Amino acid sequence: MPAPAPSGPPAPTTPITGGEALVRALAAHGVTRIFGIPGTHNLEIYRHLATHRIEHINPRHEQGAGYAADAYARTSGRPGVALTTTGPALLNIAAAVGQAYSDSVPLLVVSPGMPLRHPRQSTGLLHETRSQTEALRGVAAVSHRVSSVEEIGVAVARAFTLFRTRRPRPVHIEVPLDLLTAAEPAGPVRTAPPVPPVAADPRAVTEAAGALWAADRPGIVLGGGARGAAAECLRLAELLDAPVVTSANGKGIVPESHPIALGVSLHSPAVQRWLSERDVVLAVGTELAESDLWMSPPVLGGTLVRVDLDPAQMYAGLPAAIPLVGDARPTLDALLAALPALPAPPGRTGAHRTVAALRAERDAGTRELDGHLLPYLAAMRSVLPADTVLTSDSAQCCYNGALPHLPVGPEGRYLHPTGFGTLGYALPAAIGAKAADPDRPVVALSGDGGLQFSVQELATAVQLGLPLPVVVFDNGGYGEIRDEMAARGDHPTAVDLPPVDLPALARAYGGHGVRADSPEALAEALRHALDTQGPTLITVPEEPSR
Repeated sequence: MPAPAPSGPPAPTTPITGGEALVRALAAHGVTRIFGIPGTHNLEIYRHLATHRIEHINPRHEQGAGYAADAYARTSGRPGVALTTTGPALLNIAAAVGQAYSDSVPLLVVSPGMPLRHPRQSTGLLHETRSQTEALRGVAAVSHRVSSVEEIGVAVARAFTLFRTRRPRPVHIEVPLDLLTAAEPAGPVRTAPPVPPVAADPRAVTEAAGALWAADRPGIVLGGGARGAAAECLRLAELLDAPVVTSANGKGIVPESHPIALGVSLHSPAVQRWLSERDVVLAVGTELAESDLWMSPPVLGGTLVRVDLDPAQMYAGLPAAIPLVGDARPTLDALLAALPALPAPPGRTGAHRTVAALRAERDAGTRELDGHLLPYLAAMRSVLPADTVLTSDSAQCCYNGALPHLPVGPEGRYLHPTGFGTLGYALPAAIGAKAADPDRPVVALSGDGGLQFSVQELATAVQLGLPLPVVVFDNGGYGEIRDEMAARGDHPTAVDLPPVDLPALARAYGGHGVRADSPEALAEALRHALDTQGPTLITVPEEPSR
């Protein structure tokens, strides 16, 4: 009898450099676009991009590269990839990594690192950093330093496996710079295996279905983790006749024009009171955290049913009475299948009447903050196609204005930097969204203070040559902080910025710039910008001209 064939890993193949092994692994996982800036230590990676048909988009700052890759992931549904060089470049992207962690975005950051045998003591090597991996571990889910060319492909496959099997969060891979140019056997390309979505435990689903069907006052809260189950969320809400409120990341999962949709209203005292009075609350893919509620989570008076891929969410913040650990779509499918087998629910107050009253109470309480923005937001909605991607900043015009008052449906998207609350997200994020889907309308919405954190990315938008309106509400600085200082009785300090002719700055970069002094002017400028190659910066003054 012949001896059995030897088992174990396949025989080594022709040696390749670490740079090629990295690019080859990215291409094998379907990466076709990356965002980054070349530097002395990452040139071996750049050498192989064209061979593997990976398009490179070069923002003007690594933070912009991170925000663009973040929005690329949110828009395309595929992980975004950013490439930096060593030292300051990697630290520049750290804020974007922190934002992706906060918003559960699958972002892969790749950088070179110090050589394998680099001494612990400083030697004065270019971009020398005490520990890049330790720095990134503070903001990423994983920061991993490889130790061989063969391990590079394994590390990439592991990153994509994490994106598919856990709550998606950013991963950093560091390749020692001497490995990038070293030629070693790398073996075949390793790829992340397909992983089917998993539904929650059937017994828990049955218990949750019974609680929801018997509820007199059900309510539904949707977060970003419900994004892939938009149709199921709407069917469930209609079947239960339950009002739906969303977090910022859940905006538009159900049409915000629907009679049972409260939109992004968790920050409203009226909606928080309503939530605390529900006898059963179904929360899908949301932390129900302070960044969603703008305050500590309320005390719920009823049963909390939570659906989440992350088991930790079942006991974090507001603990679940009925935990449903699993992917949103199959879990909600199972929940919907369980409901018709139960007896008919008792009569309930029509959700549409409850929602109409809550909307009116919400708007009355915030009219002083956002009333002046409403005509401009209505003008934007009248012009924008339903599938528009809106990118947002940590600006008053966004969180007081567009989040609660600019309706979005499942065919559109609204990308907002929640939780971590970075400034400067909107413009580079719009570039990333446009790179993900060049034929889809994309609009950036920002304030003048936040825009100037990343205004240099206008040059990137000009280089891409795609229509990109950038709407900036100019209140002369950091309006939110100015208001907070005034509310404390403090003298406003360092919040009033000298005026900048932002439309002229956009023109200086090679784009277009106009001023819109009325809602009608904004609508006309936006309509024109959607059909104009390159970025168009539209300034909306919130104060009299200075």
